Formats: sequence, C-alpha cells, structure tokens
Amino acid sequence: MEAHHEKVFRYKLDFYYVSALIYLLTLVAYGGIRGSFVEKEFRYVMNDPILYIIIFFVLMSIGSLILNYIRNRRVVVAENSITFKNRFHERVLHTKEIEWMHIGRERFVQTSGRFQVVLIKLKGRRRAIRIRIGRYEKEKELIHEMERIAQHVPKRKRPRWSKPRFTDR
Repeated sequence: MEAHHEKVFRYKLDFYYVSALIYLLTLVAYGGIRGSFVEKEFRYVMNDPILYIIIFFVLMSIGSLILNYIRNRRVVVAENSITFKNRFHERVLHTKEIEWMHIGRERFVQTSGRFQVVLIKLKGRRRAIRIRIGRYEKEKELIHEMERIAQHVPKRKRPRWSKPRFTDR
C-alpha cells in the first residue's frame, strides 16, 4: 500500500492583494487628478470627503490583507484526516468522524469549474463544513486528495421525498 504524506494547501491571498492595489491606485489617481487639474494645489484636496472615503477603503483592504496574512490559513490533508490550521487554532477531522462527504458545485455561485466545493458533514454536528476549492492553492491536487478521502467515507444521500419541516406543520 502506498504511503501518503501530509499535503498542505495554503489559502490564496490574490484577491486581497488585487483589491488593496486597486484602491491604492484609485487614491493616487483621484488625488492626482483632483489636486493638479481641478484645484491646482494639493492642500485643497485634503478637505475633500470623497478622498476620505477612498482612504478608508485603502486602509480596510490593506488591513484585511495583513490580517489574512497573519492568520496563515491552510488545509492539511493526511492519509485519513483533514486538518484546518491557522496561526492560532488547529482542527483535525478524522475519517471516522465524517458522516458523509460531497464534492461538487455550489448551487447559487456562478463560477466555472465542475468542482467548486467540498461539503463535509460530521457526526453530531448540525451543519456541514464547506471548503471552497478555488480559495486554496493547487486546486487540482486538493480535489484529488479530497476524492481520495471521499472513497473511504459514505456519500451524501439525498432523500427521495422531503420530510416535513418545522414551518410545514
């Protein structure tokens, strides 16, 4: 039997880098256009409320980038466990704790790709854990590892008839 080592998949920070860069470029462009073409001096630009709104967005995007960089989120897939790690916390899911596992699309998300999400339902837990594949590096390898673990876990069973809900009474 082939031995699998732990494989680490880091959380992508691309979105945070791009948003911080776009807001920063917007700030520079707005300040440059407003200061040089409209007011002819930069001291009048500091009284502009739109500039303060753009500065707020720049600070929030840089703050979220720094926060996510510090958190250092990652998923570690081992032989028979999935570990969710960040700098401050670690959660290990063994295959014997998993009630069912589903790999597929998200219903209301319009992104391309056949495999967008992995749903993991744990025994004794009401809600399923959702792993969005596109948010991690090495997406194809992550899918391959999740499919390998899914072979040892029951599949999601869809009820043929929906049972009455609380509001149906």
